[in-house]
Amino acid sequence: MTEQNTAGTAPVTETAAVAGTVPAPETAPETAPETAPEAAPEAAPEAAPETVDAGTQAPAPAPKDRRKLFAALRWTAAVLVFAAVGTGVAYGIGRAERTHVPGLSTLGDGRWTYPTLSKPALPAGAPLAKGPDNRPGTHYAPLTGLLLPAPEGAGADDAVKPDKDGTVSVDAFLAEYAPDRRAKLKEYLEYEGLRQVTGRGWTTADGTRTHAYLLRFHAEGFVDAFAGCSTNMQLAGAPVLEMDLSWRDVVSKQEQGAKRPEGISLFKEPKPANGDEQTKLGCIEAGDVLSVIIQTRKGEVATVPFHQTVILQSQLLG
Repeated sequence: MTEQNTAGTAPVTETAAVAGTVPAPETAPETAPETAPEAAPEAAPEAAPETVDAGTQAPAPAPKDRRKLFAALRWTAAVLVFAAVGTGVAYGIGRAERTHVPGLSTLGDGRWTYPTLSKPALPAGAPLAKGPDNRPGTHYAPLTGLLLPAPEGAGADDAVKPDKDGTVSVDAFLAEYAPDRRAKLKEYLEYEGLRQVTGRGWTTADGTRTHAYLLRFHAEGFVDAFAGCSTNMQLAGAPVLEMDLSWRDVVSKQEQGAKRPEGISLFKEPKPANGDEQTKLGCIEAGDVLSVIIQTRKGEVATVPFHQTVILQSQLLG
């Protein structure tokens, strides 16, 4: 499944504080006496002095001018706040790699648009799957909530038929394998720690069929021992698989210091054995859960959406 940048909040400035309070109007001076003094008053200066002594209070502006002043201050403060927030957002996204920002992609790279991903709520007091207090990597969240949803615009693939609660039977999952492999794998799954299987299937506009499964075992050791997700998997219609070297190249080209995906193995069919379709297989080991992702497409399975699907599923499990 992927960190997002958070825009910083602009501090409240003195200007904003002034804009939010309006001082009480000063009391009007008393009425001058009707009789004028004998001495003639001195002529008023032509212009007010530019500076005011520290001990002398500047005359308050007229009420009309005061309203204009505070209105201008309020608009100025608002502009400064929005400018600061907008700068933070633009900086955060601009500095991040496009492949690291959910929802953004390189134009024309072929990736799919998935809905916003969120991890399901945990039972009260349960630790995270990869939390410091959960070394075995046990997943306490509902398994159906950890399964990757279909991308936008995809149609359901009826080949994967989960029950109403999202559970897939062992026999339905084993239909992905060659017939002569199913009996042995079923025996292992029934006696070696399998607790639940859930799955989802979809077909995208380019004709790619995706079957995604999650298998929950009693412990991490059963996942490691399961031999049903490897080059020897012998899928129905794709009996021969080899390592997907394009994934190795992707991992090796990651930026220095970047966290590399763990527990992911990808395989592909070197030559289509079932007509003119190619199959690719993704295996993700995450604690007590094993993810099996199978993609099939006429001609060749596209690399980018295949890698994208595996990475997003891995993030949901992590």
